[in-house]
This record gives sequence, structure tokens and C-alpha cells, in this order.
Amino acid sequence: MLRQIIRSGRDVEVDGVPSLTSVPKPSIRWLDPPPGPWTVARAYDYCEEFARAHTESYPVASRFVPPELRPHLVALYAFARSADDFADEPEYDGRRAEALGRWEEALHRCFHGEADHPVFIALADTIDRRDLPVPPLHDMLTAFRMDIEVRRYATFQALRGYTVRSADPVGRLLLALFGYRDPMLVRYADELSTALQLTNFWQDVASDAARDHIYIPAEDLHHFGLAEADVKALKLTPAMKNLLRFEVTRTRALYERGRPLLDKVGKDLRMELTLIWLVGNTILDKIEAADFDVFAHRPSIRRRDQAVIMARAAKEWASHLDRTRLRALWR
Repeated sequence: MLRQIIRSGRDVEVDGVPSLTSVPKPSIRWLDPPPGPWTVARAYDYCEEFARAHTESYPVASRFVPPELRPHLVALYAFARSADDFADEPEYDGRRAEALGRWEEALHRCFHGEADHPVFIALADTIDRRDLPVPPLHDMLTAFRMDIEVRRYATFQALRGYTVRSADPVGRLLLALFGYRDPMLVRYADELSTALQLTNFWQDVASDAARDHIYIPAEDLHHFGLAEADVKALKLTPAMKNLLRFEVTRTRALYERGRPLLDKVGKDLRMELTLIWLVGNTILDKIEAADFDVFAHRPSIRRRDQAVIMARAAKEWASHLDRTRLRALWR
């Protein structure tokens, strides 16, 4: 739904002297698209190109999504994933704030019918056709700004304050896109969205620590007798293993709290959510199978895993995800 491609630029030199104004900064892929004019159809094609250029553990607009909704889902993905790239990817160091500022300005222009970037031309059409709420889009940009400014979280509640803006909007937009407006479903979607975000955190503990970003709450480190330096050491100790086991267990509980959503939506969305739910849990399975050593090797979904997950999802979708049979499948 989510669960990185911008290029950074430097000021060039003129006669050996750095120039800040005489020469424009290099264009940036995806932020600076090819020149228009951009029709709505061509804008959606651009979003499709963006999606194909990115690889994801979680399915993005799989073939089970109704064809008429796929372009809209891909437009949302292009908007959110681009901003995520701007905030996180190392090749964008030095221009993150600039990129997010331009993305936010483009979002405002989109709301006023002045979109000129293909992602926002497609997004404006999606918002109009599917009657999407605007606040979740703003919330996501707020979260991406937080990623630049906040690198530690004292408590799980503080971390949850981040995922409320970074993860929950994704689930809420997905429900709205498919026409689901029941507030009860939003609660389940929030739990599932947060579980997916946390899964990504535990999957990427090593790479995040390498860029001085620690999502493990300080209170959890303290409880297990660990310090920030232990995370940055990138070594699995008995205490670290116990900590990661705790985080995985807490995340599994969130998946279970969000699982009723899979039974409450119609067939138009059930298969997609089933795939997402199974992928998230499979990554947690892989963390457990590696004895929680996320430092030696990043747990990820391989091609063989994808085939197994697809088969499981198809089988469980047909039976409305009966819990007893689901547990049997995972053994």
C-alpha cells in the first residue's frame, strides 16, 4: 500500500567559482518531468511508468483490481511514493526540503485546477472522479517532512503519531477510492496500515540505522537493556533478539486487529487486501525464520514467495479467509 528514485544535484562552477544563480540546478527525475503538453490520459501513462520503475514487496494495483480503478490507484501511488523518495533516498540529500516544498505547492495547485505536473494532473482527475478526501494527502506530506526532521521516537505512542500521518492515510484513501465510507472500516484500515508500516521498520532496521534513523522506540530499547549504540552496531545480541521478537509480536497483533476488514469489503477490494495482509505477515515470518537477525540479511519477498502468496490469497479469498484454514496454510 504501500510498504525511492530521486537524483540529487550540486551547484556547478563557472570559471572555477561555484555559481548559485547563473546556472539552474539539474532537473530531477520524476520531480521534473519531460515537457508537455500533458493530457489526462498521458498523465496516467506517466504514473504507470513510475510504478513500473519501482519494485515493491506489497502489490501495487494487482490484476485483481477492477480495470476502471487501476489508473486511479496508480496515480495515488505515484504521488505518495515520490514524496517518500524525496524524504528518504540518499541520492536526494541536500534537496529534500526543496522537493517536498515543490510537491506540496503542486498539490495546492492541483486542488485549484492548476496542475501542470503529470502526477497531479492524474491525481486531480482521480480526486474528482472518486470523490477522495483531501486531508489524507496533506497528512502524508506532513509525515514525509517529519522524516527529515525527526530521527528518534521516545515512545511507541510517539511513533504512532508518525504512522497516523504516514500509514493511516493510505488505507483511508484506498477505502474511499473503492467507495467505502463506513467509519467502522476506517478503524480496521488504520490497524492494517500501521502494521504494514511497522513491518517495514523492522525489515529495515539495519539500513535505517545506517542513515541515522531509528524507529525502534527508546522506551523499548530501555526495557530490553539496550541503547541506540546497540542498534547502530548492527549485531544481533540476545537482548536485541528479544526486542525484535517483541516488536514482531506487537505488529502481528495489529494485523489481527485489522484482519476483519478483509471480510467486510466486497470482492472488488478483498483480493488486493488479502495479498497485502499475507505479504506483511510473510515478511514477519521471514524475520522469525532468520531468528530475528535482520542485520545479516534483509528479510524480503522473493519471486517464489510471490507465487506462494498469490496461491494462498486466491484460496483464502474464495473462502472469505476462514481463520482455521488460514492458520493451517501458514504451517
